[in-house]
Amino acid sequence: MTATVILKPGRESRLGLGHLWVYAGEIAGVDGHVEDGGIVDVRSTRGRWIGRGFINRKSTLTVRLLATRPEEIDRGFFQRRLRDAIAYRARVIDGTSAYRVVYGEADALPGLIVDRYGHVAVLQTLALGMDVRKGMLVELIDDLMHPAAIFERNDSGVRRLEGLDSRTGWLRGQAPPDFEIHEGRARFLIDIAHGQKTGFFLDQRENRLAVGRIVKDAEVFDAFCYTGGFAVHAALGGAKHVTAVDISDDAVALATRNGERNGVDERCTFLVANVFDELRRQVGTGARYDVVILDPPAFARNKDALPRAIGGYKEINLRAMKLLRSGGILVSCSCSYHMDETLLTDVVASAASDTHRTVRLMERRGQARDHPVHPAMPETRYLTCLIAQVV
Repeated sequence: MTATVILKPGRESRLGLGHLWVYAGEIAGVDGHVEDGGIVDVRSTRGRWIGRGFINRKSTLTVRLLATRPEEIDRGFFQRRLRDAIAYRARVIDGTSAYRVVYGEADALPGLIVDRYGHVAVLQTLALGMDVRKGMLVELIDDLMHPAAIFERNDSGVRRLEGLDSRTGWLRGQAPPDFEIHEGRARFLIDIAHGQKTGFFLDQRENRLAVGRIVKDAEVFDAFCYTGGFAVHAALGGAKHVTAVDISDDAVALATRNGERNGVDERCTFLVANVFDELRRQVGTGARYDVVILDPPAFARNKDALPRAIGGYKEINLRAMKLLRSGGILVSCSCSYHMDETLLTDVVASAASDTHRTVRLMERRGQARDHPVHPAMPETRYLTCLIAQVV
């Protein structure tokens, strides 16, 4: 008999629209016995069945719904969901050996991330309900994807909110932790054991390719360059020179190797520096560029951090505009759900006003298609990339 979570009055409307999260404050009680990580039904105060998912009382996000119609949450269920996710990527992925195979809630598999880097699959189980099923998930990934090896990258801070520890390592097979992937014409060395996220910013792939198409003969400044994704694509796209900056010694060292690997190292200068300081220094020296790329880390990791984050985004966009020649192109990104497209557009407009520049938006972009958006869950659309001309 499946235990039942009973909602407080009036708390079912968001779930009825398709949202998959039930918060602790929305729950009136639990009818029946269930261990954390186990499956529960969710019902309204009046007894209307809403969905079925796994529970974790240690988490503020207490229930994550897996199904909105009655069905068994068994091995066959996860096999079908994984097959659907793999089939979707087969339709939308082209020209790369690295992409996201499972994107959590957007693939109706909340708390599960699976990325493919060539012959290696990387797994993240970010919710207790997925973590306790990790052995089964590894078997299914092996059966359906046939990777040479599967690596666990479970060192995200999100796991602490679920009462889970941090762990990384090989779950099946083994391969060198750093190896090459390709993305369009570009080749990148990645480190799945220590790199950001699961080794690379896969979500920016289509934006990197888009930038590579608009930089011919341009002098480019790439802020927060990490391991050189935008910089290498810009150089391959015909940029005259790329100056790329990041605060991480390790990231810049790998970016330098990526420049060499793609034969563009003579047109790329990679610098280790605090980007805020370097932007101020560049403005102070009177430097000018045709393209400035801003791809900072998430300044707003939660709603409380948003006011300060807006100030950070404003500062870097303002200084970027001071660096741009008339008619130059600004590429401004935010990877925080809280700093959405509307807010980032407002920041760019405000920076333009303060610098007495005119901006015209060329493109409003988001994350790559292997990171689809769940329309009832705005949290799944977290990446914004604005491409604008500044005159």
